[in-house]
Amino acid sequence: MENTNKTLSVKSRTRAGKGAARAERRQGNVPGVIYGDKKPPVLFSISSKELDAELRKPGFRTHVFEINVDGEKHSAICQDIQRDIILGHPIHIDFLRVNQTEDIRVEVPVVFLNESTCPGVKAGGTLNVVSREVPVLCKPGLIPESIEVDLGKLQIGETIHINNIVFPAGVKAGEGEDYTIVTVHAPAASAEAASAAETEEKK
Repeated sequence: MENTNKTLSVKSRTRAGKGAARAERRQGNVPGVIYGDKKPPVLFSISSKELDAELRKPGFRTHVFEINVDGEKHSAICQDIQRDIILGHPIHIDFLRVNQTEDIRVEVPVVFLNESTCPGVKAGGTLNVVSREVPVLCKPGLIPESIEVDLGKLQIGETIHINNIVFPAGVKAGEGEDYTIVTVHAPAASAEAASAAETEEKK
């Protein structure tokens, strides 16, 4: 499923630095910056309540936002969120400008289908999820909200790699090397027996 741009209204700020950022937080705001696309950075602040509400919605990091900074609009995607190391709430947010004609690399969450009917799991195997997000390359308007991985035929000992994934049109893997998304391990007892038998054969 492709994303549609979402609107985010924020207020510009003229002061940078730790002191200015702390002042914004005391007022209930989260300071942020928009940068990239060979344009000057734009400093802004957003209500912490509004940001929290957006963060609760799925796909925040994969949506392209039309950020309205006092009437000036910027197409951008979330690049980083800094959080308080103790409380965990956002203390700063970075957005990267996007060009609709150029590919962008984005980490997209993986959604696993038919986990309850996975034959390997039903046979006693253990599902081992290696990658819950995968990097993709595509135009900003084609960023998928998620990448679906079907477990409906996965047997014990089998693995699904990134090269096994069928991506939506216009979307490709963001890394060249193949790597594991998910696998089904054999039950512990069976694995130990197989290992013992292999050791015995080598004697």
